[in-house]
Amino acid sequence: MKLDPFYPIVPDFALAARLVPLGVKFLQLRIKDAPAETIRAEIAQTMQLCAEHDCLLVVNDYWREAIDLGADFIHLGQEDLAAADLGAIKRAGLKLGISSHSPEELGNAKAAEPDYVALGPVYETKLKKMPWAPQGLDRIREWRSALQCPLVAIGGITVERAAGVLEAGADSAAVITDILTDAAPEARARQWIAATQGWRANS
Repeated sequence: MKLDPFYPIVPDFALAARLVPLGVKFLQLRIKDAPAETIRAEIAQTMQLCAEHDCLLVVNDYWREAIDLGADFIHLGQEDLAAADLGAIKRAGLKLGISSHSPEELGNAKAAEPDYVALGPVYETKLKKMPWAPQGLDRIREWRSALQCPLVAIGGITVERAAGVLEAGADSAAVITDILTDAAPEARARQWIAATQGWRANS
């Protein structure tokens, strides 16, 4: 499958509603620490929004809710991967993305036959303290050659770094803080869409 080169990750429907109408075509909803009813409502609202704008939505972690609500795509971290019912996810027809940070985790991800593997952190990230050192562009090249599925790069990626990440072999650049911490997230998203247009046209 082909992934859009710009992959924003948002914490809620409110930000999704600001970005998706701009032309975002690949979005992850990553909700943290919310009541069950809020999680379901946020997923359902974001699913409808993305359907209206031809945007591929990836639900982070909440695979049971994703199945129940009829989502198309789920993303799992390594701990969530170990606890998830992959058989149920596959039977429901959900596509699967998996985080990885080391050769061992890459092996775990490949064994699950994912639709993409995410590598991170590519650069130092301030979002959360990570036990892994920045991977760098050479690791992207290395993992690109080891994978048959698309590769998503994540961690410290800014619009200024996007070209290097994509030229190194990533199919998509996942973006969190470069959007969330910008004073004008919509304007920053437009910069991302413009900066990745060449890769989009060739995909």
